[in-house]
Amino acid sequence: MDIAEIKRKARGSASKLRAAAHEQLKDVAGLALAERGLPDIGMPAGIVSGFIPYKSEITTVPLMNSLRREGWKTCLPVVIAAEQPLVFRAWKPGDALVPGVWDIPVPLESAGEVLPDVLLVPLLAFDARGYRLGYGGGFYDRTLEKLRRLKRVVAIGVAYQAQMVDQVPIGPHDAPLDFVMTEQETYSCG
Repeated sequence: MDIAEIKRKARGSASKLRAAAHEQLKDVAGLALAERGLPDIGMPAGIVSGFIPYKSEITTVPLMNSLRREGWKTCLPVVIAAEQPLVFRAWKPGDALVPGVWDIPVPLESAGEVLPDVLLVPLLAFDARGYRLGYGGGFYDRTLEKLRRLKRVVAIGVAYQAQMVDQVPIGPHDAPLDFVMTEQETYSCG
């Protein structure tokens, strides 16, 4: 079985685990992240990219609100095209959003493009090494590769604790995370 087939099967079971965790924790998990805040990333407040939850993803909006109070600027990712890195548009909680690819809410096109210092990254599953299982489009992997060539960027996976697995299947282009935050704890990866 090749890596694509292994990942496809892993996505099916990971989606079910995340959906079950979401059903139990959706009202409290995002607040727990906000209360704990970012791990010590060794950089001052800059620009952080969050995400609007898609399907059963954990919400980053309470954390983004908290980070804005600490002086961070916030933005959201936007899918431009298949097999391309994401772009990021300035956004703060309460700003208008429009449906983007897959009807995921994105900032208006008139919002300025920014380069984040910290990316809060959604996922289906993660392991202690910092590898994540995504949806298979490679958007975050391409984005991290691009951004890490330009500047120091910290990638923080955001998930429910139930999404942790022993080992995520990885391919040659999978970019590791620096940290993973769950409603229970923060993991330093690598």
